[in-house]
Amino acid sequence: MMYRVSHVTKITYANPVRLARFNIRLRPSTWPGQTVSDYKLLVDPLPWTRTDEDGAYIVEESKLLLRDPIVQLRIDSRFGVSVAPSGIDFASVASPTVADVRALALTRPNLDAISPASYLFASPIAGPEPDIAAWAATILSDAMSVVEAGCALMHAIHAQFRYDSASTESDTPPIEAFRHRHGVCQDFAHIMIVAARSWGLPAAYVSGYLRTLPPPGKPRLVGADAMHAWVNLWCGDELGWIGFDPTNDKFARTDHIFIAMGRDYSDVAPLDGVFHGSAEQSMTFAVDVAPVD
Repeated sequence: MMYRVSHVTKITYANPVRLARFNIRLRPSTWPGQTVSDYKLLVDPLPWTRTDEDGAYIVEESKLLLRDPIVQLRIDSRFGVSVAPSGIDFASVASPTVADVRALALTRPNLDAISPASYLFASPIAGPEPDIAAWAATILSDAMSVVEAGCALMHAIHAQFRYDSASTESDTPPIEAFRHRHGVCQDFAHIMIVAARSWGLPAAYVSGYLRTLPPPGKPRLVGADAMHAWVNLWCGDELGWIGFDPTNDKFARTDHIFIAMGRDYSDVAPLDGVFHGSAEQSMTFAVDVAPVD
């Protein structure tokens, strides 16, 4: 499946700010089955400096410095992408048990960005939560296959939690969304990550996009008007990382476009930064993921 992706962000400040530094994480990282072409990142006004580099996890970062005072910033990210089907029926594929994956992950000595060991332990947002662990204990067992376990968590979140775009913010702790049983894709991904890690399963946060318009006869996916988030679970050496989308209760396949993977949202946030000044700010964005005939 081929797409053209456009993501425009506008930030407006009530008063001029200066010496602004931004980290932008919108360029798609390399990921199996996905080919990116013609990437463009346009920034207005032009930054004084721009540095593109690899992030700490599977994430591409553009670091901007705007030296002169600004009252508005426009960031325009555009690219083409081809997403190939994996050819694997994840729902019926044979996979190791939860106990086997837990033991395998602990034997991996490397700590590079793709290693399961990097996604086993607490992270800045997805820390240990006894309530979420107790909830997961009613759903999972060591004897389950890891893919079955991922599906069980995904189905439970989709069935028990209500999607509400006005209920949480980007800094809402996972436990708050869990206790109120509502949130957005970011919250559902964090809850699933905390639950999986409580069983020793390597779980990663993925940021990306969904196709904006569904195929004929198919329902529109929740979260398609903005950046989306789902969970990658490491399912052993043969299967590797598999994507689970608890917001839509489905595997991440050709409707999902991979941008970055980290321990939680803080590793792959599309935009953050600092500036000199004390101005209120507002942010708007427009996302379009258009299939290419």
